Amino acid sequence: MTEPLSLFSLPLFPLGTVLYPGGTLPLRIFEVRYLDMVRKCHRSGAPFGVVLLTRGSEVTKASADAATAPGSASETFCPVGTLATITQCEAPQPGLLVVRCTGTRRFRITRSEKLKHGLWIGDVTLQPTDQAVPIPDDLAHVSQALNALIQSLHQRAVPVPEMPVQAPYLLDDCAWVANRWCELLPIPVEHKQRLMELDNPLVRLELVSDVLEGAGISG
Repeated sequence: MTEPLSLFSLPLFPLGTVLYPGGTLPLRIFEVRYLDMVRKCHRSGAPFGVVLLTRGSEVTKASADAATAPGSASETFCPVGTLATITQCEAPQPGLLVVRCTGTRRFRITRSEKLKHGLWIGDVTLQPTDQAVPIPDDLAHVSQALNALIQSLHQRAVPVPEMPVQAPYLLDDCAWVANRWCELLPIPVEHKQRLMELDNPLVRLELVSDVLEGAGISG
């Protein structure tokens, strides 16, 4: 059995959203603690980690004593996140970066530390990639509903960069279909996090099917 791959001192980006493998994440970066990190990751092609905030704010208040101010270390986040690779980075004005990222591998944090300037880093262990599992016949309606949504967006001439679901469309793969629905559905982020953490993509798709049927979207 092979040992799980570990990454050390991975920059972490706590957010109020859940990134899934294969998902797209647009970001506007203006905080000093993230500007330098994103520039370095973009230049080197290195990923950073997106984790779900469970307490605290995405944006810290700028102050001279931010490192020691009450609440400055009050951010807490889930121990399982997703690596983000920057696919596009633009600087429309000084002090602002507009980036698009793609989710790749899930990871589990084994140690985390907040640096003096506010950036979190962590030692992480990569989780197994989702196995390619064909969609069974009794869940085909979940894939068909997603395909109908994609085709509807194309017919409305939604620009490709603004599409909430990006090609290639792996409509016969349990993990890909489940992940895209998890991103689209208006469910609490805590539920999105639990679905992302599931190791079995078929179980994830079955739970998504239950949510869709409850909402009358498919069945």
